[in-house]
Amino acid sequence: MRHIEACRISLLLLLIFSIGCSHKEGTLQTITHAQFKSFVDETHYITDAEKFGWSFVQEDVYNFRVVQDATWRLPDGQSPPASPQLPVTQVSYNDAIAYCQWAKVSLPTYQDYWEYIQTDSRKVVSENNAPISEVDKVNVLGNVWDITQTTLGDSTRLAGGSLFCSKYSCHGTVKERELYVDKQTGNIHIGFSVIVYPKK
Repeated sequence: MRHIEACRISLLLLLIFSIGCSHKEGTLQTITHAQFKSFVDETHYITDAEKFGWSFVQEDVYNFRVVQDATWRLPDGQSPPASPQLPVTQVSYNDAIAYCQWAKVSLPTYQDYWEYIQTDSRKVVSENNAPISEVDKVNVLGNVWDITQTTLGDSTRLAGGSLFCSKYSCHGTVKERELYVDKQTGNIHIGFSVIVYPKK
């Protein structure tokens, strides 16, 4: 009897452990322009692009310009985002970490990112099938590149893909691609998403 009971306990513990390992708590949410503005309004944080006075504006996969005054406030250097619900861009890894510390959330690792998006069935913005879109209407995958916690030296690994990426360029929006940028780099097609856990 003791042997049978011990087996039952072992099986129960194994089941609990398996559920805990296979179930990802929380959700992955792309940070909007409005959310980042709340952070800046409260903390008076200055982004890397604002410190430099310029940033990169991507025209397509292969061509970009260095644009004066391109920041999260004016991603193309001239105009604010058309909607506060668009993903914040022109932010760096350093800026994303500062936001996470303020909001008490965390950046996903590269592996986390791909695990979380498995359940996102919304439209993927890529292959120029739509402009950068409001975050609640489209898949986290695509739209803009996502900064992750996964780093290599002074660089961060980008996940997902931008609206420009297709199977013929950027290798589409696939997990196997490796793309790193330095921790100070901003771009009109780079933003970030965070892990948000349910309130208990």
